[in-house]
Amino acid sequence: MATVIDYFISTSSPWTYLGSKPFIEMAEKAGATVNVYPVVFGEIFAVSGGLPLPKRAPQRRAYRLMELARWKRRRNSSMHVQPENFPSTAPISSHAIIAAREAGMDALGLSNAVLAALWEDDRNIDDPDVIAAICGEWGLDAAKVMTGANAPETAQMLTDDTQEAINRGIFGAPSYVIDEELFWGQDRLDFVAEKLGVG
Repeated sequence: MATVIDYFISTSSPWTYLGSKPFIEMAEKAGATVNVYPVVFGEIFAVSGGLPLPKRAPQRRAYRLMELARWKRRRNSSMHVQPENFPSTAPISSHAIIAAREAGMDALGLSNAVLAALWEDDRNIDDPDVIAAICGEWGLDAAKVMTGANAPETAQMLTDDTQEAINRGIFGAPSYVIDEELFWGQDRLDFVAEKLGVG
């Protein structure tokens, strides 16, 4: 039986972006099944003690930019450390990934494409037309994804998935859960690889 990884993300998290490609590569190498759960970290922070970026101390915000620059070099990434379209505030990107997941499409690949659109190309992932374009570029049925993304039940799934994340002790993005063991942060991917037996 294939290993199952529950992958909790924020579609506007630079850390999720930085870990997305190496994570997908190691999951594929391990033959793992990945369940993608975009969740609302504003709600999670409210019960886990986290703070949204604007409310963090200036020292922490400054250090965040230093760390992003370091990881950009480490990952040999073309990311924009301070894209104009950050922060993302609309749920449409999360809804689209959920819709793709529920339709049996490549939600994991779409999540990576959405993250890259923001952090590599500085596209506005709050714009439904941009999300539809990304779906098409990724080879998905954009009309079907966007119909699902705009369905009330999809919004409810985002709420339910966020509560499930809270129930399972998730407090930051990205988070990977394997056999009920939690790994938080793209800088912990070495431990994820070890757990998957591909390290």
